[in-house]
Amino acid sequence: MRDFRFAASGGSRKVQMRFKQPRLATASFGFLTAALLSLSLDVHGAWAAEPLFDELRFGASASINGNDTHESGIFPSATIYFDPLSSGDAATWQQSILEPRIYLGASVGTGDGVDQAYAGLAWTANLTDKLFVELGLGGTVHNGDLNDDGTQGPKLGCRFLFREQIAVGYRVTENWQVLATADHSSHANLCDGPNNGLTHAGLAIGYKF
Repeated sequence: MRDFRFAASGGSRKVQMRFKQPRLATASFGFLTAALLSLSLDVHGAWAAEPLFDELRFGASASINGNDTHESGIFPSATIYFDPLSSGDAATWQQSILEPRIYLGASVGTGDGVDQAYAGLAWTANLTDKLFVELGLGGTVHNGDLNDDGTQGPKLGCRFLFREQIAVGYRVTENWQVLATADHSSHANLCDGPNNGLTHAGLAIGYKF
């Protein structure tokens, strides 16, 4: 059992949270969520003029792997997006390709699901003023089974995997958006061992600052 502490202050407020979790990405998810909440405290105060991050997104998904590689339960997730290259100001699709956002997140597997902590780059393409698609490429670290041990669930071969994500989103307001999401993680046969992979589909809600 590991003990995680997080403390942050914004303006006149102070937040202190403590997490005890035995699982890798479960602890990462708790730490990330605490960080997101503390950073949000003073968004409309001293940090409002220049937000530290571009978007805060929460979601839930389910495994769409088949047969013995299926994971039971749901997967709550939290992701923060940073926009150091100001991709929202891109005037052409060529500029958008050169100006991806950076994301950092975690998902927790309930039931016999696998926990993940992940990061990568994301590109957004607007289909209309309201509708858009998003593609993300990066990597993930997980706590799932590496080799076949006779149990149910995916066997993943490597502790670190490539991860791709795609989303179709709709901007409800200038700040709020809803998304249908899908993600896939595997080692692309670049290491020894099985490569069942992790594949999920779900829904998310995001708040852009």
